[in-house]
Amino acid sequence: MKLASRISRVTPSMTLAISAKAKAMKKDGLDVCSFSAGEPDFDTPKHICEAAKAAIDHGKTRYGPAAGEPALREAIAQKLQRDNTLAYSASNIMVTNGGKHSLYNLMMALLDPGDEVIISAPYWVSYPEMVKLAGGTPVIINTTAESNYKITAEQLKQAITPNTRLFVLNSPSNPTGMVYTTEELRAIADIIVEADILVVSDEIYEKILYEGTEHCSIGSLNSEIFDRTIVSNGFAKAYAMTGWRLGYLAAPEPVIKAVNTLQSHSTSNVCTFAQYGAIAALTGPTDDLAIMKRAFSKRRLAIMKMIDSIPGLSYVEPKGAFYLMVDISQTGIESATFCQKLLEEKYVATIPGVAFGAEGTLRISYATDMDTIEQGMERLSGFVSAYT
Repeated sequence: MKLASRISRVTPSMTLAISAKAKAMKKDGLDVCSFSAGEPDFDTPKHICEAAKAAIDHGKTRYGPAAGEPALREAIAQKLQRDNTLAYSASNIMVTNGGKHSLYNLMMALLDPGDEVIISAPYWVSYPEMVKLAGGTPVIINTTAESNYKITAEQLKQAITPNTRLFVLNSPSNPTGMVYTTEELRAIADIIVEADILVVSDEIYEKILYEGTEHCSIGSLNSEIFDRTIVSNGFAKAYAMTGWRLGYLAAPEPVIKAVNTLQSHSTSNVCTFAQYGAIAALTGPTDDLAIMKRAFSKRRLAIMKMIDSIPGLSYVEPKGAFYLMVDISQTGIESATFCQKLLEEKYVATIPGVAFGAEGTLRISYATDMDTIEQGMERLSGFVSAYT
């Protein structure tokens, strides 16, 4: 059967594939320690679930506006003004089926064939694939552990061409956990304004920060960069709402109108009663967020200490999110082979760095319990010892 040529240009998600394999092995009775999925292992806070249940009881089960429930769009706008100093109104907000969907919609609405999108590596696996699906050209800029896996303003400047349409910024980062400082963002913002391109700032991990690290939204720096900024965010990570599929874009109105047109002909509105859960997330108590953050912080310190004890492995200390990017280059084993053998021989699931454009590394998600972390890192140590 002949398929569309666009599909042949796209690589399936290695993260989802390995996570699915790990789950299948567990189902078969194998004792798998999974560090593959970026999914908090906590239940969604009770008040959020209760709000969604109440919405069902009140008949919020019908079609709604494609752009999202007005009350949720207003709550998101208020959140962005309150937390991020971004002067958006409800008309600047688009509610989407998860943060991933917000980015896909954006690429489809913005890009024409030949348009270039600058992405720094290591990158989230879906960024370049979304660009390809939209007919654009991903331009990958490699970063190193020495630069804390951050693109510099000079690297960005050198990568910009007359075809550059968009720069993808992710802070805190998946897969590295790196967080850009305000000073670093100012330098990047100056280049974006000078070149008159757009930036999409993926901020879905903004609430998960460690040791006094602060999140700065690039659009808050001045009016010139604000006019060129599109914010992507969602509820999955901070509120443990991965299965709810709730994300959003904040952008100038022409972008929102374009994305609204696209979504009205694809998915239409996001699940109506789920949106009332999102309203509760933004307007309700934050005690559960603090509990989850403390747990992630404890796990982060523990897993770094365990990796420190394994000869041949190294990492750059993450400042946010719940990932550790581990350098395995001294083992001499390619990342895909390393992760495959680790899963098959030691029942430990990790994601190879090649999926993120960073060969010689692997990503470990510590969004799991301490027992799994301790067992998994002990197995990883034994695996490395056996091969080195």
